[in-house]
Amino acid sequence: MNAKNLAVLLVAAATAFLGAGEAPASGGRDLKLEPAPVKRLDTASLQRGARNFVNYCLNCHSAKYMRYNRLTDLGLTEDQIRENFVFGSAKIGDVMTVAMRPADAKAWFGAPPPDLSVISRVRGSDWLYNYLLGFYADPSSSTGWNNLVFPSVGMPHVLWELSGTPKLVTAEFADHAAASAAAVASKGLVLTEPLPGGKTAVRTIANETPGTMGDVEYRTFVADLVNYLDYMGEPVRNTRITLGLIVLIFLGVLFVFAYWLKREYWKDVH
Repeated sequence: MNAKNLAVLLVAAATAFLGAGEAPASGGRDLKLEPAPVKRLDTASLQRGARNFVNYCLNCHSAKYMRYNRLTDLGLTEDQIRENFVFGSAKIGDVMTVAMRPADAKAWFGAPPPDLSVISRVRGSDWLYNYLLGFYADPSSSTGWNNLVFPSVGMPHVLWELSGTPKLVTAEFADHAAASAAAVASKGLVLTEPLPGGKTAVRTIANETPGTMGDVEYRTFVADLVNYLDYMGEPVRNTRITLGLIVLIFLGVLFVFAYWLKREYWKDVH
């Protein structure tokens, strides 16, 4: 291959790459996530999140890399953990497992529910927060629910009694630019995707019937749960960050003395 043909091939490849990168922006499926209000230093939020996890998630999902006694890092005593978090025959030193067998879970849900020990490191806090807020009623689904973030998910909306019954709200736009502007102006979770005929749909979630919690209270509930999932993915992160800052400060002080020593050694040379 000569230089001219090689140059043409490179230009064609670059054009195809750029075109592929621009495709979603010109009318593809675009999901705008709401930032998750994760606060790893908020001990009260982490304690509430641990309570929410044990009461609502641990029935189906395990956390096989997390032990109950690790909750003492959140300011809980072992007696509080035994009374409020450990159920059945589990001991405080055990990992957070579930009694449901994988074979039964596959038969009931189509696939075993995933372990949530490190789910925040796999999916990210923003994804988890919007996923829990993204459920809506869907009579065509086998569970009666669907999700804006994870379409056709096998998990039902287990928190519907708290949140109420969310519904999918769709607005159609003939112009993609107008749809994008509406999505940007909208607060919270928004999905923009193309429709047949060149139209664009902007989909959001709204409550059809209220639950036992108000909207602000439910969002706080979900934020606490995601905060705990983020903590559980790496419990020593706060310690690691603190130690890292201490090491950086030490190295900074050491640099000052090393630089001063270097000047003392070299002052006679000049």
